[in-house]
Amino acid sequence: MTPATAREAPAGPQAASYLDGTLGRFLDQVSSKQPAPGGGAAAAVTVAMAAGLVGMAARFAVDHLADATDIVSCAEVLRRRVAPLAQTDADAYRGYLAATRLPREPKPEARRRQIRAALSRAADVPLTVAEIAADVADLAAVLAAGGNPNLRGDAVTAALLAEAGARSAACLVEINVGTGDQRAVRAGNLAHAAAGAARRAMDAGR
Repeated sequence: MTPATAREAPAGPQAASYLDGTLGRFLDQVSSKQPAPGGGAAAAVTVAMAAGLVGMAARFAVDHLADATDIVSCAEVLRRRVAPLAQTDADAYRGYLAATRLPREPKPEARRRQIRAALSRAADVPLTVAEIAADVADLAAVLAAGGNPNLRGDAVTAALLAEAGARSAACLVEINVGTGDQRAVRAGNLAHAAAGAARRAMDAGR
């Protein structure tokens, strides 16, 4: 969700989750002149793809890693947690837009409070995306180092996608609540952790 670049909302909520449609439809929605899906939804989907790659690489690593099956389970849990956040982020953005459309008079302070509250709620979504992304990147680094060498490229790709999702999500948290908020600090730390995992993944096998 990026309130600094607010766009006009359609005349009502989305009828179905983004997960119910095709990839092509989702990409069309991202590029359309609609308020959502935007950056937050794209970050969530990116991390979900990273988790999917981790799950695939781990399934091919059962003869290489003793805990490969556990990694598969973790990756599936993470993927199922983060994928629906694409829709959650879009809904949060619409909540922010609704708050900005409240009349300025006769209670301007009440309107400002509702806008701040909407931004605060919206910040929780990319923070969760960043948390999941850091975990996905860490699993990907493990697979890149000790998994099936034929799937190392997939594991590295997963780590890099997770890093990108974490960095994007951290930026969105900061935009929504400012640098002084502890959620922004935590999101930044998570992005840093994801970046470290991505570097480990890239260095593995060299």
